[in-house]
Amino acid sequence: MNTMMKWNPFKEMEELQDRLSTFLGRSRPDGGATESLTVSEWTPLVDITEDGKEYLIKAELPEVKKEELKVNVEDGVLTITGERKFEKEEKGKKFHRIERSYGSFIRTFTLPDNVDATKVAADFKEGVLLVHLPKDEKARPRTLDIKVQ
Repeated sequence: MNTMMKWNPFKEMEELQDRLSTFLGRSRPDGGATESLTVSEWTPLVDITEDGKEYLIKAELPEVKKEELKVNVEDGVLTITGERKFEKEEKGKKFHRIERSYGSFIRTFTLPDNVDATKVAADFKEGVLLVHLPKDEKARPRTLDIKVQ
Protein backbone atom coordinates (compact mmCIF):
# COMPACT_ATOMS: atom_id res chain seq x y z
CA MET A 1 0.00 0.00 0.00
CA ASN A 2 1.46 3.34 -1.04
CA THR A 3 0.54 6.29 1.20
CA MET A 4 1.62 9.84 0.63
CA MET A 5 2.64 12.13 3.47
CA LYS A 6 2.38 15.88 3.28
CA TRP A 7 5.84 17.49 3.33
CA ASN A 8 6.37 20.11 6.01
CA PRO A 9 9.63 22.03 5.39
CA PHE A 10 9.30 23.90 8.69
CA LYS A 11 9.27 20.64 10.65
CA GLU A 12 12.51 19.61 8.96
CA MET A 13 14.06 22.98 9.78
CA GLU A 14 13.01 22.64 13.44
CA GLU A 15 14.50 19.15 13.60
CA LEU A 16 17.76 20.44 12.08
CA GLN A 17 17.82 23.32 14.57
CA ASP A 18 17.23 20.89 17.45
CA ARG A 19 20.10 18.67 16.26
CA LEU A 20 22.46 21.65 15.87
CA SER A 21 21.43 23.03 19.26
CA THR A 22 22.15 19.69 20.90
CA PHE A 23 25.51 19.48 19.11
CA LEU A 24 26.46 23.01 20.19
CA GLY A 25 25.21 22.52 23.75
CA ARG A 26 22.55 25.20 23.52
CA SER A 27 18.82 24.89 24.01
CA ARG A 28 16.40 26.56 21.61
CA PRO A 29 14.77 29.72 22.96
CA ASP A 30 11.27 28.34 22.35
CA GLY A 31 12.20 24.99 23.85
CA GLY A 32 10.73 23.08 20.91
CA ALA A 33 7.37 21.34 20.89
CA THR A 34 8.33 18.84 23.57
CA GLU A 35 9.93 21.14 26.11
CA SER A 36 11.46 19.54 29.17
CA LEU A 37 13.36 20.76 32.21
CA THR A 38 16.84 19.74 31.14
CA VAL A 39 20.03 21.63 31.82
CA SER A 40 22.39 21.98 28.88
CA GLU A 41 26.12 22.57 28.84
CA TRP A 42 27.30 26.13 28.47
CA THR A 43 30.15 28.15 27.11
CA PRO A 44 30.68 31.67 28.44
CA LEU A 45 30.61 34.42 25.83
CA VAL A 46 33.79 36.47 25.33
CA ASP A 47 34.90 39.70 23.69
CA ILE A 48 38.52 40.08 22.60
CA THR A 49 39.96 43.54 21.98
CA GLU A 50 43.42 44.89 21.23
CA ASP A 51 45.22 48.18 21.70
CA GLY A 52 48.86 49.19 21.44
CA LYS A 53 49.79 47.67 24.81
CA GLU A 54 47.70 44.53 25.20
CA TYR A 55 44.99 42.11 24.16
CA LEU A 56 42.00 42.00 26.51
CA ILE A 57 39.61 39.08 26.91
CA LYS A 58 36.30 39.81 28.65
CA ALA A 59 34.30 36.73 29.62
CA GLU A 60 30.72 36.87 30.90
CA LEU A 61 30.48 34.65 33.96
CA PRO A 62 27.30 35.54 35.87
CA GLU A 63 26.77 33.63 39.10
CA VAL A 64 30.22 32.07 38.92
CA LYS A 65 32.28 32.40 42.08
CA LYS A 66 35.87 33.61 41.86
CA GLU A 67 36.94 30.42 43.64
CA GLU A 68 35.38 28.35 40.82
CA LEU A 69 37.63 29.96 38.14
CA LYS A 70 41.03 28.92 36.94
CA VAL A 71 43.11 30.79 34.35
CA ASN A 72 46.42 29.46 33.09
CA VAL A 73 48.86 29.77 30.20
CA GLU A 74 50.79 26.79 28.91
CA ASP A 75 52.68 26.35 25.63
CA GLY A 76 51.16 29.49 24.10
CA VAL A 77 47.57 28.58 24.99
CA LEU A 78 45.37 30.47 27.46
CA THR A 79 42.83 28.26 29.23
CA ILE A 80 39.87 29.48 31.29
CA THR A 81 37.97 26.83 33.25
CA GLY A 82 35.23 27.04 35.83
CA GLU A 83 31.76 26.02 36.85
CA ARG A 84 28.36 27.61 37.34
CA LYS A 85 26.45 25.43 39.75
CA PHE A 86 22.77 24.65 39.34
CA GLU A 87 20.48 25.83 42.11
CA LYS A 88 18.90 22.83 43.78
CA GLU A 89 15.15 22.64 44.22
CA GLU A 90 14.09 23.53 47.70
CA LYS A 91 10.99 22.40 49.50
CA GLY A 92 8.04 24.47 48.32
CA LYS A 93 9.92 25.82 45.29
CA LYS A 94 9.25 24.56 41.77
CA PHE A 95 11.13 25.27 38.57
CA HIS A 96 8.81 25.88 35.62
CA ARG A 97 11.39 26.80 33.01
CA ILE A 98 15.18 26.49 32.89
CA GLU A 99 16.76 28.27 29.92
CA ARG A 100 20.12 29.22 31.40
CA SER A 101 22.89 26.68 31.17
CA TYR A 102 24.93 25.35 34.08
CA GLY A 103 27.91 23.13 34.69
CA SER A 104 31.61 23.10 34.00
CA PHE A 105 33.13 24.96 31.09
CA ILE A 106 36.47 25.35 29.38
CA ARG A 107 37.58 28.00 26.90
CA THR A 108 40.98 27.91 25.21
CA PHE A 109 42.69 30.58 23.13
CA THR A 110 45.94 30.36 21.19
CA LEU A 111 48.02 33.38 22.13
CA PRO A 112 49.53 35.58 19.42
CA ASP A 113 53.33 35.40 19.19
CA ASN A 114 53.72 38.96 20.49
CA VAL A 115 52.10 38.26 23.92
CA ASP A 116 54.39 38.24 26.95
CA ALA A 117 52.96 35.14 28.67
CA THR A 118 54.92 35.85 31.88
CA LYS A 119 52.90 39.04 32.48
CA VAL A 120 49.34 37.76 31.92
CA ALA A 121 46.98 39.05 34.62
CA ALA A 122 43.29 38.52 35.41
CA ASP A 123 40.63 40.47 37.33
CA PHE A 124 37.14 39.29 38.22
CA LYS A 125 34.33 41.56 39.34
CA GLU A 126 30.58 41.84 38.84
CA GLY A 127 30.43 38.59 36.87
CA VAL A 128 33.01 39.60 34.26
CA LEU A 129 36.48 38.07 33.98
CA LEU A 130 39.09 40.38 32.44
CA VAL A 131 42.26 38.68 31.21
CA HIS A 132 45.03 41.10 30.28
CA LEU A 133 47.54 39.79 27.75
CA PRO A 134 50.36 42.36 27.55
CA LYS A 135 52.28 42.64 24.32
CA ASP A 136 56.00 41.99 24.40
CA GLU A 137 57.97 45.27 24.57
CA LYS A 138 59.91 44.30 21.45
CA ALA A 139 56.70 43.70 19.50
CA ARG A 140 55.00 46.99 20.40
CA PRO A 141 54.82 49.53 17.59
CA ARG A 142 57.05 52.53 18.12
CA THR A 143 57.05 55.91 16.49
CA LEU A 144 60.43 57.32 15.73
CA ASP A 145 60.85 60.93 14.71
CA ILE A 146 63.41 61.08 11.92
CA LYS A 147 65.25 64.32 11.39
CA VAL A 148 65.32 65.29 7.75
CA GLN A 149 68.68 66.85 6.77
